[in-house]
Amino acid sequence: MTQPSAQGAAVGRRIGIGLMYGFWKPRVLGAWRVPASGPVILAVNHAHNIDGPMLMGTAPRPVHFLIKKEAFVGPLGSFLEGIGQLKVDRDSTDRKAIGDALGVLERGGVLGIFPEGTRGEGDFASLRAGLAYFAVRSGAPIVPVAVLGSTERPGRLVKGLPALRSRVDVVFGEPFEAGDGSGRRTRKALDEATLRIQEHLTDHLKNARRLTGR
Repeated sequence: MTQPSAQGAAVGRRIGIGLMYGFWKPRVLGAWRVPASGPVILAVNHAHNIDGPMLMGTAPRPVHFLIKKEAFVGPLGSFLEGIGQLKVDRDSTDRKAIGDALGVLERGGVLGIFPEGTRGEGDFASLRAGLAYFAVRSGAPIVPVAVLGSTERPGRLVKGLPALRSRVDVVFGEPFEAGDGSGRRTRKALDEATLRIQEHLTDHLKNARRLTGR
C-alpha cells in the first residue's frame, strides 16, 4: 500500500504559497505555535472551499489533509494524490484513510482535518469523532486553526472565490492534548475527548475573531 508522500506534501506547500499569496493577502498569526517537528494535527474550521489550500500555503510545515473522495476526480484527483493528500469516504468506516492518516502521524508528519466533516458555518458547532480518535490513538497534539474572511467578499469574476487581493486571516492556537492521559480509546473516552476538543476549538475561534476583528 502506497503511503502519502511527504515530498509531495512539501511540493503542495510550495504551490499553496504561490497561489494563496499570489491571489490574496493572507495574514498569518501564531504560526510559531505549531511544533517544529513531530506529529501534529491541525484542526481547521471550514466555511469555504479555499480554506484547505489557504492553510497549505500558510502553515509552517507541509500538511496532509483528509479530503472527501468526491474531490478526487480526473486530473484533480491525481494532483491531490501527487501532493500527498488523503482521500476519505465520509459515508463509511474508511480503513485505508484511517491507516494513511495514522501513518502520517507515526512518521512525524502534519495531519490536517476539518473536524466538522463538511463545509458549513465554520463555527465548530458539530464535530465528528474522527479527530478525537486520531489524537488519542497517536498521542499527537492538536493545534486549532481559524481561517477567517474567506466568505466575506465574493470575487467579481469568480463568485465562488474570495475577491482577489482580499485579506484572509489564518490564526493558529495553542497546542493541546485531546486525551485524559490514560490512553483509553473506549467510546466513552472518545466522547469525552470530543467534548474537550470542541471546547478548545470554540474558545480559539472566539479569541481569533476578537484578535482580528472579524
